[in-house]
Amino acid sequence: MSKKKQGPKILILDIETIPLTAYTWGLFDQNIALNQIKDEWAILSFAAKWLDDKHIFYMDQRKEKNIRNDKKLLKALWKLMDESDIILTQNGISFDIKKINARFLLNGMNPPSPSRQIDTLRIMRKNFALTSNKLEFATKALCKKYKKLTNRKYSGFTLWSECMKGNQSAFKELEVYNKYDILSLQELYVDHLRKWDTSINFSVYNDSNKPVCSCGSTKIHKHQIYTNNIGRFQKYKCQNCGSVFKGGPNLLSKEKKKSLLKKL
Repeated sequence: MSKKKQGPKILILDIETIPLTAYTWGLFDQNIALNQIKDEWAILSFAAKWLDDKHIFYMDQRKEKNIRNDKKLLKALWKLMDESDIILTQNGISFDIKKINARFLLNGMNPPSPSRQIDTLRIMRKNFALTSNKLEFATKALCKKYKKLTNRKYSGFTLWSECMKGNQSAFKELEVYNKYDILSLQELYVDHLRKWDTSINFSVYNDSNKPVCSCGSTKIHKHQIYTNNIGRFQKYKCQNCGSVFKGGPNLLSKEKKKSLLKKL
């Protein structure tokens, strides 16, 4: 019997949505009343993959008679989310996850098992002052193999409008577009942003008593001393990706800790 792999199940996820349609008298500064809404929004497609697996899960509404009836798609998406420990997205905390949950709610579905979130948009906003935090800019600037797809036959909103008309060629392009978002997001996170993210301690997902980095390495060595207002702590550095960690025990003596005063 093969040994069960240690570590969290990380699901990379991205959705595309169908916009709602509404009646309006103009292009700017319009307040749309509820009785002006003609059609509710829905999920048009999703792409997902496990971080440590090559297979990409993809599903869209191309075969549905009613393109806004996304119940089958939601069931497939729910199953993947229910299996995940962590979900990796770009702007997923504010958009993708809340949109998905809204569709679960409106379709009478139970919530999937709770997952922790890694959001590359929040990592970039917290740590950098890039010209843009959009996936297109970040992957173009940093990624070598996969970049967000921009060269398309159906540019801009045309891709969505053609899909809503049932254009199968547009759906094929949507699939490539959605999958490239997943692949470029993975490269952006794994090769560039993971070492900057401090939101999750990956050691708690591993039974070993050795510390484990988010990159999976256990080659973590002592590296200088970290000092803050309550004490001194051993710093550690991952020899694989360069991530830096703070050790738990305060290195100050009991007497020294008692002598510390906090300015009021």
